[in-house]
Amino acid sequence: MSKMWAGRTDGVTEKLADDFNSSIHFDSRMYKQDITGSMTHAQMLAKQGIISQEDADALVDGLAGILADLQSGMLAIDMSCEDIHMFVEAELTKRLGDVGKRLHTARSRNDQVALDIRMYLREQIDLICGYVQELLAAITEKAETYKDAIMPGYTHLQRAQPITFGHHLMAYAMMLLRDLDRLGDCRKRMNFSPIGSCALAGTTYPIDREYEAEHLGFDGVCRNSLDGVSDRDFCAELLSDLSILMMHLSRFSEEVILWCSWEFRFVSLSDAYTTGSSIMPQKKNADMAELVRGKTGRVYGDLMGLLTTLKGLPLAYNKDMQEDKESIFDAVDTVKMCLQVFTGMLKTMTANRDAMKRAAQKGFINATDLADYLVKKGLPFRSAYKISGQLVGLCIEKNTVLDDLPLETYKEYSELFEEDLYQEIALETCVNKRTSQGGTSVASVEDQIAYVKTLL
Repeated sequence: MSKMWAGRTDGVTEKLADDFNSSIHFDSRMYKQDITGSMTHAQMLAKQGIISQEDADALVDGLAGILADLQSGMLAIDMSCEDIHMFVEAELTKRLGDVGKRLHTARSRNDQVALDIRMYLREQIDLICGYVQELLAAITEKAETYKDAIMPGYTHLQRAQPITFGHHLMAYAMMLLRDLDRLGDCRKRMNFSPIGSCALAGTTYPIDREYEAEHLGFDGVCRNSLDGVSDRDFCAELLSDLSILMMHLSRFSEEVILWCSWEFRFVSLSDAYTTGSSIMPQKKNADMAELVRGKTGRVYGDLMGLLTTLKGLPLAYNKDMQEDKESIFDAVDTVKMCLQVFTGMLKTMTANRDAMKRAAQKGFINATDLADYLVKKGLPFRSAYKISGQLVGLCIEKNTVLDDLPLETYKEYSELFEEDLYQEIALETCVNKRTSQGGTSVASVEDQIAYVKTLL
């Protein structure tokens, strides 16, 4: 089949080369953006007197008909076309004749695809932000439920100090808030129109780029036509933001996987978000969390693939840039799915308060508070630290915990110990006296929850 770019060549390519060159199998998802952009372009051409108003009206009506037919299923995209732009133009010309051929005046596929992908990704960012907000709402709800559930906090995956499960969950809420900020910043930088840059050098026609930008919801226009058609920073930036978002989900997934193991038994996942084993009937696997963790590498790969593609390209447009779409589309699809599944998994997850508290009691995680008790009595911190460490060693030797050592034993190490030390090293006390902003006390966690809810 002869191509629309036939002229300098005969427009005939080998089928293998044709398939290799074609992008319609993945860029067809941008049909709505391509048609919407074309409708505005036709209106701009008429406004500037480049084509007649009558032709512009016919073009807009024809494009609206194509869009309606695609959305209703009456029209199928012809996958033998080179790309979505050629399909729409061919279908429009089939319906309108020579009038359809006027649409491509004062533009190129180079600025057309740059416009389409910005419009498409702008919509996808809004969808992803909505999913992140749903996950944040689920996190704050769980944190509210478990704001007083004591668990061990970890450093180096060793039990460190007592915290609450609500406090732990809210750490992920703060990560996701930063993800929302990054996505919003990316959207702002993306929201400039390249249309009118044409192939690379602009056009001799008296176009109004600001008109098109405004009517398509952009904040302005790309200020350099070479940059307008060759810029894919916004794709790389979005992939970077999505990679960080997936890193957060992956860390969360890792903890969920640990928590629901028999070694921890801190949480239980709903059967709706777990799978079993084909041979071991007792198994209940956290496969959804494992897949989120695994798909993080996939999104990282999309980022590295695009960066590698772009790193050696001269200005302006090169066919290599066709490779931007599959990676960004894959990452967007992956992140949307992961967010929705993870939110459902979290909403239906329950925590085992008793198992968490037992783990906290056995980890000597109130040893810091024991040292602080002596410091308040006037002992230098290093001396208090040494005594606390000796008492922990004694507990390990005797297979007991600090809470159960008799006062007489404590006094063998320091006469500063009194009966009030048991209240001071109680886990509930250890948690709730940490009232500093951002801390683990119930009051501090409630402040964090209120802060996130206010932003949402």
